[in-house]
Amino acid sequence: MISMQQVDKRYGGLKALDGLDLEVEEGSVVGLIGPNGAGKTTSMLVMSTLLGRDGGSVTVAGEDPQHSPEKVRKVLGYMPDFFGFYDHLTAREYLEFFASTQHVPGDQILSVTEDLLGLVDLDHKADAEVNTLSRGMKQRLSLARALVHDPRLLILDEPASGLDPRARVQLRELIAELSRMGKTVVISSHILSELEGICTHLAVVDRGKVRAFGDLNQIRSALVSGRRVVARLPDEQVDQALEIVNGDPAVSEVDVERGRLRFMMAGDDEVSSRLLAGLVEAGVPVSEWRLDAAGLEEIFLQITAQDEAEQ
Repeated sequence: MISMQQVDKRYGGLKALDGLDLEVEEGSVVGLIGPNGAGKTTSMLVMSTLLGRDGGSVTVAGEDPQHSPEKVRKVLGYMPDFFGFYDHLTAREYLEFFASTQHVPGDQILSVTEDLLGLVDLDHKADAEVNTLSRGMKQRLSLARALVHDPRLLILDEPASGLDPRARVQLRELIAELSRMGKTVVISSHILSELEGICTHLAVVDRGKVRAFGDLNQIRSALVSGRRVVARLPDEQVDQALEIVNGDPAVSEVDVERGRLRFMMAGDDEVSSRLLAGLVEAGVPVSEWRLDAAGLEEIFLQITAQDEAEQ
C-alpha cells in the first residue's frame, strides 16, 4: 500500500527525513512511534500528498503522491494532529459538507453521514454544534470526516493526543474496528503505550529514519535480551529468595521491595520454571510469578540508545 525508499526532506538547514525507508502492506495497522521532532508528521504529510519530498521515491497504492496527488487522495483519508472544524455546523452538517467535497453522490450523502455517525458513536450528537462537543467527540468526528469517501488507507497523526483515558479506549476500539473492516491504517504517537495492542507492525522513527520495523514480538526478540520477572512472596522470606536467584547466571538487575522480587531473566520458559522450582524447593511460598514482556518504552529506549552509541 505504501512504499517509501530513501526519502529526504529538509526545512531550510534542518533535515526532517534522512533516507527514511518504510513499507506498509495492505490491511496492516502500522504504528509510527518516536519522540516529537522524530519525523513522524513529516513522513505522513509526504505520503498524504500534502508535502513534497527533496529526494527518494514514494508510492501510495501504486501512485506517486507528489506527481499524481488526485489519484492518491481517492484512496486516502488523512486525520491531522489538530482540529479544523466549522464550529457552528452540527456534526451531521459537518459530515454532509465534507461528503459533498469528496464527490459522494447526492442521493447517498445522508446515508453515508448517518452510517459514519453510528460508526464513531456520535449518532446521539448528530444535531449538536461542533463547538459543544468534547475533545474526544471532536477526535471521533475528525476520523469520520476522513472516512466519508470510504478510503482504503487511513493516515492518523497523533489521534489520541490530549484525550482522557476513557476517550483513548474508545478511539483504540474504533481503530480496531476499522482494521476488521479491511482498512490499512498508519497511526503515529509519541505516547508509546497507545499503540501497543492495536498495531500489527511498528516502526520506530528517530532523527528522520526508521530505526526498527516489524511486529512487536519480532522487535522484542531482536532487541530485548531478557524478560522481567515479578515474584510475590512473604516479606520475611524476601532475603532468602534474593540469595537464591542472585546465584543464578540467568538473573540480573534484581530489585527488592516489600513482598516483591523483580529481576531480568535471560532465557525461555524452561529457565523460568527452573528458577521458580528452586524457590519452592527451598521452602519459599511464591503466591505470584509473572513474566512481563518488554513494553514499547523499554524497546524504544534500547533502540535509540544503540543508535546514539553507533553515532
